[in-house]
Amino acid sequence: MQNETNLFTPNQLQGIELRNRIIRSATWEGMADAEGQVTGRLVEIYRQLAEGGVGLIISGLANVVPEGNAFPGCLGLFKDQQVEGIRQLAEAVHDAGGKLCLQLGHGGGQCSSKSAGTQPVAPSAIKVEQYPEEPRQLSQDEIGETVVAYAAAAKRARQAGCDAVQLHAAHGYLINEFLSPHTNQRTDQYGGDIDGRSRFLLEIVSAIQEAVGKNFPLLVKLNGSDNLEAGLQIDESSVVAKKLDAAGVAALEISGGTPASGDQVPVRRAHESGDEMAYNVVLSRTIRQQVRCPVIAVGGIRSLHVMTGLLRTGQADYISLSRPLVREPDLVNKLQNKQSEKATCISCNGCLKAALKGNFRCILDD
Repeated sequence: MQNETNLFTPNQLQGIELRNRIIRSATWEGMADAEGQVTGRLVEIYRQLAEGGVGLIISGLANVVPEGNAFPGCLGLFKDQQVEGIRQLAEAVHDAGGKLCLQLGHGGGQCSSKSAGTQPVAPSAIKVEQYPEEPRQLSQDEIGETVVAYAAAAKRARQAGCDAVQLHAAHGYLINEFLSPHTNQRTDQYGGDIDGRSRFLLEIVSAIQEAVGKNFPLLVKLNGSDNLEAGLQIDESSVVAKKLDAAGVAALEISGGTPASGDQVPVRRAHESGDEMAYNVVLSRTIRQQVRCPVIAVGGIRSLHVMTGLLRTGQADYISLSRPLVREPDLVNKLQNKQSEKATCISCNGCLKAALKGNFRCILDD
């Protein structure tokens, strides 16, 4: 575990030279084209984030297979023709002094037939609240093919010049669906207890490490809790975290919730009681006590006071922000230069509604 707690001190994350401990958490911008290709507008967003001082930028989710598409405008990295666009993203970030981590994922049962182009797939053929329709159960052969697809996408990310990749194993997407007893009711080797339900994730980790080498940093975004009575809970997510740590992952970003989690969904609106709520910290703190790899706190973090406090008290090793950087891509520079003590983001989620219309931005500035 790293002892340096200064938010703005340069550091290394499994060999990546970072200029600070602030990370841009993966954010769906909805600005890739219909083929999952990078657009000029997307490159400009990433350039601004890097120029604004963010140490590590985690991209919006890049689908590892076409049928894993849950939202319009998502990136894709399932074919070689998509590498050049990702290279443009990486170059823009590097030219501005930042680092780029590409998030890899699959929407699973949270896809629709319309978004995926076919009936969605999931660990089990059951209809739960977070799914728009009943999915088809993945066969064991298809699970193996999906593992290979993740590894191939990671290899393309490295070829494109990305500094790392992150697996999206949270928020009710496919990997999280395997981890959760709420969505995984399989009776084969990929179901049952947490050892079986984590097999898919660990096979992906192993396949990626074989494809790109263990020295290429692999991060994982993990639900500490699904915030559902029948879902993944902190005791089992802690077991998964320790397995990932033992496998040599570079860092764990601990989030929580699914679209079916009521007022505890992954992206929560501001509460009247205040906006410095850091609502996943109880989860990240618990897991940080059990692993050696760095842990990233994310969710509702808005002020410099809270950021530095989380590092100083050992509750996290890095701070991850999403919505605040939509309104203020230069927020990190403002905080470091003492031009600001707090993000102006009010967690209204208007930026996400704008992304649905293909015009990702902070609507408060309209």
